[in-house]
Amino acid sequence: MNRENIYFPHLAQITRILPQIEDHKLFGLTFVDKSMKDNFSYRPGQFVELSIIGTGEAPISISSSPTRPGTVELCVRRVGRVTNALYNLERDDLVGIRGPYGNGFPVEELEGNNLLLVAGGLGMAPLRSLLWYTLDNRERFEDVTLMYGAKIPDEMLFKYELLSLLDRPDLRCMLTVDKDEEGIWPAHIGVVTTLFDQIEIDPSTTYAAVCGPPVMYRFVLEELLKRNLSKDRILMSLERKMKCGVGKCGHCAIGYKYTCLDGPIFTYWDAINLPELI
Repeated sequence: MNRENIYFPHLAQITRILPQIEDHKLFGLTFVDKSMKDNFSYRPGQFVELSIIGTGEAPISISSSPTRPGTVELCVRRVGRVTNALYNLERDDLVGIRGPYGNGFPVEELEGNNLLLVAGGLGMAPLRSLLWYTLDNRERFEDVTLMYGAKIPDEMLFKYELLSLLDRPDLRCMLTVDKDEEGIWPAHIGVVTTLFDQIEIDPSTTYAAVCGPPVMYRFVLEELLKRNLSKDRILMSLERKMKCGVGKCGHCAIGYKYTCLDGPIFTYWDAINLPELI
């Protein structure tokens, strides 16, 4: 990152565009500068500021894992001026990136423990980074479980990628949809919290990482607390009102916390003290 100007973006080339669900695409970006390409590092759960020349910038969670350097992947929903401009670009076009920002998941703290990832809807975008980081460093973690729910199969992010993990022996991949009108969904049917009855949680050795729509948190947190998981072992990705990414604009200030600096990863303890986080 440029030391003289914290708002200075680095040029990156769009190397691939993979459509996901409606109005969601996965963009693969590679820095033009070789030094940036080789040395750009980040933690799962961090985000970048993506800029489109002449349009503006927007904070976007990183969906790729730092264990796979060279390309940064961003899952972008088409909403607003910046993302609409991005959707008008093609492969080989240039964008700007600055960052990474935020605290990210405390991966060193998670190592040696069981890990439960719970995602709902679009919450899989930031959790994908942690998922692949965990799988690429599988020997550092104990049991790893993914629970991911979407309304219907066509609204599940990374659907085919995740379906390919159903039979992976070192991961318990639990996918569910609220309804399957076509009758072809090969996995569970029901809201994501119905998956909790199928697992056992050791609260002394388990961390949970949760990301999804606001309405989901209440019910997922109830299930985790019911199983005696400590509030400081429940980690939530809460991307609220972020703008500048460096704590200068005050747009994401909630109480004494800045989402872009103190987050976007917060414990449930944080959320209790700052209820506006959720």
